[in-house]
Amino acid sequence: MTEDELVDQQELFEHYRFKADPGQSLLRIDKFLSDRLENSSRTRIQNAANAGNILVNNNTVKPNYKIKPGDIVQVVLPTPPREIELIPENIPLNIVYEDDDILVVNKEPGMVVHPAYGNYTGTLVNALMWHFRDLPLFNTGESRPGLVHRLDKNTSGILVIAKNEFALNRLSKQFYDRTTDRRYNALIWGIPDPLEGTITGNVGRSIKDRKIMQVFKDDSEGKIAITHYKVLEDLGYISLIECKLETGRTHQIRVHFSHIKHPLFNDEEYGGNQILKGTTFTKYQQFIKNCFKILPRQALHAKSLAFDHPVTGDRLSFDSDLPADMVQVIEKWRKYISGREST
Repeated sequence: MTEDELVDQQELFEHYRFKADPGQSLLRIDKFLSDRLENSSRTRIQNAANAGNILVNNNTVKPNYKIKPGDIVQVVLPTPPREIELIPENIPLNIVYEDDDILVVNKEPGMVVHPAYGNYTGTLVNALMWHFRDLPLFNTGESRPGLVHRLDKNTSGILVIAKNEFALNRLSKQFYDRTTDRRYNALIWGIPDPLEGTITGNVGRSIKDRKIMQVFKDDSEGKIAITHYKVLEDLGYISLIECKLETGRTHQIRVHFSHIKHPLFNDEEYGGNQILKGTTFTKYQQFIKNCFKILPRQALHAKSLAFDHPVTGDRLSFDSDLPADMVQVIEKWRKYISGREST
């Protein structure tokens, strides 16, 4: 597997589409799919069907459904097994909630979510494999056991993890159907106009640099991405915003705000680590450098997440405080603005 392929492995479930041949004989759908999906056992496909993740002609079906000629089959499944051995590691987790089916954590900035090129240990997955070492889902060789969404290494905040196959499929379907509610707080350069709005633009891997994403003008490239935002606080040359994701593309918030010329504060990959607004005074330049030192990452935090419990169906909502580095920088900007206004 190439580095590009590893970087491209950002989706946490795979969406397949098949059309049964005109001469297709009646065949159980779990058998039909197990012959076509690499690294997916019949049991796994049955679990997906029972969770409502397999559709025929746009209708959910059970594992015993018999495929007919011309049927259109759509499948959403967790990712296939990994090619390298995953090592359980006793890494502390900030657990917000846990029951028999799910775990909700508040991820610290700097922690990689799942092993990938250059980061095979010290990840959230390594920690989960230790924490859940007695659970079947975490002993299957999966590349990202239990994960239904992800956060970038330097993004902090709320993540939900499934503890069994049924919960994994049910949660994956919710993210696919966009029925979850994900809200982020971020610091961005400048004050967007309007103060509340929506950014829409197809997002895909950058043509110039495969490690980052870009917004494409042509709708035939990339995948549709929609970010709703509102300014929570005007901090002069930067602003604190809330973002609600309608889609969940890789680096979506970061690339969308870079695209509208308001990159995230200290986002090295998307240009936010330069002094983009403000004065040329040496004192101001030093102020920004001090802020960058306090917050040595993109200023992005997954503040809240709401979803339906995969078993009970109850709507669950989780919220988290802003991390200390973002709070400290916000306070510094408030003092800076206050001092500027009093002179």
